Order: sequence, then C-alpha cells, then structure tokens
Amino acid sequence: MPGVQRATWGIAVQSLARNERLFELNAQTLMVPASVAKLVSVATAADAAGWDYRFTTTLRTSGPIEGGALHGDLLVVGSGDPAIGGRGGDDLSAWIDALKTAGIHRIDGRIVGVDDSYEEPRPGFAWSWDDLGYSTGAIFGALNLAENRLTVTVNPGARAGAATSLVFNADAQDLPITNRSVTGEAGSTTLVWPEMRPGETTLTIAGSVPSGGMPATLTVSAGNPTAWFARVLRRRLITSGIEVAGPAVDADDVSINSPDAAAILYTYRSHPLSEIAQPLLKESINLYGEAVQRLNASGALPHTNDQALDGIKQRLTSWGIPADAFQLVDGSGLSRRDVIAPEALLQVLVRMFDPSGTSAWMTALPIAGVDGTLAARMKGTPGENNVRAKTGTMSNVRSLAGYARTRDGEPIAFAAIVNNFEGTGAQANAALDAIAVRLASFSR
Repeated sequence: MPGVQRATWGIAVQSLARNERLFELNAQTLMVPASVAKLVSVATAADAAGWDYRFTTTLRTSGPIEGGALHGDLLVVGSGDPAIGGRGGDDLSAWIDALKTAGIHRIDGRIVGVDDSYEEPRPGFAWSWDDLGYSTGAIFGALNLAENRLTVTVNPGARAGAATSLVFNADAQDLPITNRSVTGEAGSTTLVWPEMRPGETTLTIAGSVPSGGMPATLTVSAGNPTAWFARVLRRRLITSGIEVAGPAVDADDVSINSPDAAAILYTYRSHPLSEIAQPLLKESINLYGEAVQRLNASGALPHTNDQALDGIKQRLTSWGIPADAFQLVDGSGLSRRDVIAPEALLQVLVRMFDPSGTSAWMTALPIAGVDGTLAARMKGTPGENNVRAKTGTMSNVRSLAGYARTRDGEPIAFAAIVNNFEGTGAQANAALDAIAVRLASFSR
C-alpha cells in the first residue's frame, strides 16, 4: 500500500478457536509499539492487583477542629489514583462535603499535597521534551487531578505585533505560565503550542495568532501534579465557602510532621480498575497507563518505576514470554525506548481473551467504527462493530493489536506494528485497517 513501502513491519496473527498460527512477518523483531504498550500495562496490573482494585486518597488534619476551624494543615495523601476529576473518576464534591460534615468552615493552615507513596513525579525515560507541554505528556504522580491538564485560550491583540492575552480555566488562575506568543499579521496562519523548555520550570506558550482572528485554545500539562492537586483543591474549597488561610504547597517543599500521624478525616476510594481501564484503553490516556503500570511495583515505599518494570518482567516471563522479547521503560508507550515483539503482544492478547466478550479487558478495547480511538475507522467494512483493538500513534510509528471475528465467526487475535514509514500517518493507519478488515473478511 502507498506510504508504507519502505517501512519495517511486524505482524502476528493467530486463530483463537484452533490455536493455529495464521500469519506472521518479523513477529520476533523488537519494534517501537507506541500506545499498544498500554495493553501490557493493563494486563499485568490486573494480574498484580485484580480488576476490583481501588486507589485510595485520604484527607488528613494536622490539628484540632474547634469552633468550625481546623487549627492546622489539611493534608491530602495520594496513592496514584489517575482518575480523580477525570474520565472514569469523581469530582471533589464529596471531599468538600466531608469537611463541611466535620464542621469545618475555616482552615487556619495550608493545603498540603503528600506524594510519598511514589518516587518524585518526573517525565518517563526518553520522553520527547516537546511532548511535555501537551496533556499527552502530563506527568504522573501519587496525586493527580483532572488528568493533570487544563485549557489555555490565546487571544490576539488589537494589531500585528501587539501582545496576546491568555485565559485559563478557573482552576489554573495562579499556575505559573510564561507567555511568549505574539499577534501575527491579519490573515496569517494560527500556530501556537505549549512547551516545557529544558532548564525551565514553568510552562511556555509560544507561536502566533493573527490579528482579527479567532482565539486559539490549547489543552496543556499542569506540570508538578502534587502542587497542581493542592492548588485546585484549595481553590475549590474557597469557592465552596470554606476559608483557607494558608497557601497550597507540595509537602516536599515545606516542613510537616509525619502524615501518618495526622488524623484521617475522609477516605476516597476510586472506581475499580475494571472501570478505569475503559477510558484508559478506549481513549489511550497516557497518564492512566503510567498509573496502572505502577500497580506492578512491590517492596518498600516509595514505589518506583523500576520496581513496576521489574514486576512486569516477572509477570510476562511467568506467562511464557521471553525476557528478550520486550524492553519497556514506561506504562504509556510514549517513550521511544519502548520496544516489544509483535509475538509478545500476541501472547498477551491470547492470555487475556474472553470468548464472551464481556470481561473488563474485552469491553475496554476500542471498537472499530463505534468508539474510542477507532470510532472513525473501518466504517462500512466487515471490521465495523467487529474489530476490538488498541491503537498506537507516534510520529513514524503506528500499531494495532486486538481481536476480530472472521466471516464465519472464528475469533482471531492479531498484533501489527509499522515503524519508519515514508508516507503519512493516515496511510499507515489505512494499511493497518486493511489488515484488520482482511481478517474480518476471512473464511476457510
């Protein structure tokens, strides 16, 4: 097919009904998977923690509550829940209600984010620096809120060369952002982007918006997730009528007593992993992939990414997948250091297959022509409402791995990765879709 003639392909296809290999091409070759790596994160996390696993986040008080006032800090202690205020989670309403139920109308101290259950939040290994300003590059931590993302609207000035103005959603009013965007000539092309520039600690908005043109809206990363959570919680409390005297801070930046010694005021339990996996796989949320991957970690706190990777390696090898068939460094597939053989992905798919199609795993996969990242693909073909598969998208990388039923109803698992193609991403996706449609059309 056009656009993929010079590419490196890796494909593995297996009949699940007959345990029969139907096709393979470079199935043992290590290839950059992009977001199909999330299949490994979810499968191993479910094995490690169970589909019923729930993250817990607690509100704790460092002082007494007297006369409607908390005489001390309010601590929020996280365990890695990625979905609070996001897809697959709840907002902070119950948290605020818990404080009011406890009779708290004023907090004399600070709002302190405590993230000690995991190593310090940081980008994944070999994440591209120009991804970090976008919501797709939002950093995972023990505390996460609204998927650690926010919207920024860039308004043009009155004339070319004039300063632009930025408008944020309400929770981000005090987020440190540097505006380097400018107003361009009338009729020029709108081109704006977010950056977390190497060596800088604040987000930068750069580019130009034409004079007289429409404002441009970006969805960007919130930066330090712990500080972001504390900052938003403080603002929400104030908006709800609870006074907060002190600032919002990251516990690592201030002096506090041991959070374990603070009294627990409220415990929030997340939706189960089975529900969090739905937006994770259907919408391919990188932050969620990083969070569930960490469920593979064991040992002393704080848990680290390396511990999680060790847990994944142990599980995959116990499933019969050779240790040299994968080299994964994150949970989302955002890193170009991630490589995996299509054969290894296929073995994960075979292990996780549910012929009824009703398991948490099966229902979380995007359905061709119906939802998620496959909503607009394979429409009007035998693949529509048939193929269930995870997509992967990165510059010069496209992938598709999942299941199809043939024209005779025979279940098939497949993994297909294309690297270093010469054409467009749309051409690479079309080639992958053609493979899936061919499988859905197959008859013996």
